[in-house]
Amino acid sequence: MHAPRSTPIIEPELLMLAYRSGIFPMSDSRDDPEIFWIEPRQRAILPLEALRVSHSLTRTLRRGRFTVTCNEAFSKVMDACAAPRRIRPEDEDTEDGGSWISERIQASYENLHFLGHAHSIEVWQEGEHGRELVGGLYGVGFDRVFCGESMFSRVSDSSKVALTWLVAALRRGGASLLDCQFMTAHLASLGAVEMPQKQYLKLLQRAQIGPASQAADHWMTGASTGSGSTGAGVVVGDALAAGEGEGEGVLALPEAFLALLDDAASCGLASSPGKLIAQAFTQTS
Repeated sequence: MHAPRSTPIIEPELLMLAYRSGIFPMSDSRDDPEIFWIEPRQRAILPLEALRVSHSLTRTLRRGRFTVTCNEAFSKVMDACAAPRRIRPEDEDTEDGGSWISERIQASYENLHFLGHAHSIEVWQEGEHGRELVGGLYGVGFDRVFCGESMFSRVSDSSKVALTWLVAALRRGGASLLDCQFMTAHLASLGAVEMPQKQYLKLLQRAQIGPASQAADHWMTGASTGSGSTGAGVVVGDALAAGEGEGEGVLALPEAFLALLDDAASCGLASSPGKLIAQAFTQTS
């Protein structure tokens, strides 16, 4: 189900040009038809080799507490990210607010998703009424760049699991830059760092040219910053076919995610791919 389109969407060409230039849109409220373009003075990124995976999160990944998918429920993830959020006293794996995701912005990103440039990671848990969406994130991908937009968590560790899968997939597929936009205490605890926008733009420029520096096959050893894809294990929706590899030697996030599932299947872990993710971060941390 798509967000109402009472106002024109942001043209996808303009959106992608903005991201390639280090700029992104926001709004003041859910029903605000206006947008404004943001170029932060300080930019947060999460180095793909520096994600901090705690022992408790490693256990969660190994136990297969959640089912993780890619691009299966993009609009539902955006709905959850845009919904009002209760501010919790502990620094849980979520963000405050979310009202900056206006209906116009949501419709624009849903269109970008349809075109294969915006992607989501979903985290599911079995509940009283079957499988329930309990966490996830979404963002924009191009070349060796993924720009994370927002994440949400309804159950402890669920968005951390989404982020861990995201980083593993980006590494597997040959990406080199994960943009987090603004620094938060939660992101800092996971290994994010802050830098001047000028420095970020240099990284952004380098990530848009040339092939990935290392072969994606070596992602588990820490030699690669890529992301790949597989077709076994966790169910993935048909929308995965929309994305194509963007940049020589690089896999788009959906393909990278599927490659991770293929890797898990080849290791005999098709029914519990989280064990492969946990193993990878244990080896590279």
